[in-house]
Amino acid sequence: MIPERAQASAAPLGIPFYTDALEMIQQEKPDIASILTGSGSHPRIGAQLAPHVPVLVVEKPMALTLADADNLIETCERAGTRLFVVKQNRFNPAIRKLRQAIDQGRFGKMVMGTVRIRWTRSQDYYDQDAWRGTWKEDGGVFTNQASHHIDLLQWLMGPVESVKAYVATRLLDIEVEDTGVAVLKFHNGALGVVEATTATRPVDLEGSISILGEKASVVVGGFSVNRMVTWNFTEPTNEDEEAKKAITDPPNVYGFGHQAFYQDVLDCLESGRRPMLDGLEGRKSLEIINAIYESAFTGREVRLQYVPEGVPLGRG
Repeated sequence: MIPERAQASAAPLGIPFYTDALEMIQQEKPDIASILTGSGSHPRIGAQLAPHVPVLVVEKPMALTLADADNLIETCERAGTRLFVVKQNRFNPAIRKLRQAIDQGRFGKMVMGTVRIRWTRSQDYYDQDAWRGTWKEDGGVFTNQASHHIDLLQWLMGPVESVKAYVATRLLDIEVEDTGVAVLKFHNGALGVVEATTATRPVDLEGSISILGEKASVVVGGFSVNRMVTWNFTEPTNEDEEAKKAITDPPNVYGFGHQAFYQDVLDCLESGRRPMLDGLEGRKSLEIINAIYESAFTGREVRLQYVPEGVPLGRG
């Protein structure tokens, strides 16, 4: 924790600040704790706080290693703490329309799903904190920027069977990759592609997803999967014109999804229903990311539900 930053954030709001998360929880006794610290610290702080707070919200990634993710899930279960993992892009209006069409069976047999993350991150972005761009505490473009899109791909296309991937560090002075591609095989027979880079220059281009099926083609584009670009179906319905208008223009790549995510958290707590994004759901994209790195470093096609062996993520 950096006292100067904590004080700078707290002072305008007239609230106390802490440099120790557990001390804060014990003193303030909040109903909900949200962890927004550096990526590698999420599972450690989460496991520390779980016995002392009824609801825990963890920003992506929930952990870097599958072992840490499993420990956090188990710790929350033992403590009776509700665990939520932030994947706010699931709540974008265009993504919701896309998921609804899939649930209605309007795509027929799935053919291919593709995500493209073509963003700009300068060297200054990585230099502002020592943990950024490291294997032990951060991971590269797949772990950090593309994790939301990988989550969308598996959520929309179904479980992943295997992965083949390549990574490279092309423009940035960091330990991890700034560029990568991965090819996925889904259990339903469809294929997937992940194209991700933070080496786009000079500005962000897009954060998009395409879903192709035997009866439909849909593309959600923009720079934060926020604009319905293509909505084509062989069997149109009266709802299609409304779906084509599913466009939001957020001020930055973070979008508006956090508001809808936190509203869903509150709705879950009030109704008692299972959340869309609990620990087990958040773990799914992390397993794919670890498999991507395993494939990139070993040169092998990696089947899911494996034990990572050669992945430096979270280990350094």
